[in-house]
Amino acid sequence: MARGNQRDKAREANQKKLADQKKHNTMSGTEMQREKEKVAQKMREKQAAADAKKAAGVAEAANKK
Repeated sequence: MARGNQRDKAREANQKKLADQKKHNTMSGTEMQREKEKVAQKMREKQAAADAKKAAGVAEAANKK
């Protein structure tokens, strides 16, 4: 039965090691900044599309009156 316990302990240690790896940031400062800018640009594009759609809906409602 000792082997089963050893296997469980090894599994727990491995899971802890993998969790620690996920916590750490692997990007450098410039890489992180580029990624932030890329995400911000996508969000600006989505917001502009939503604003255009909203404006089109308002214009269409005004034309129906």
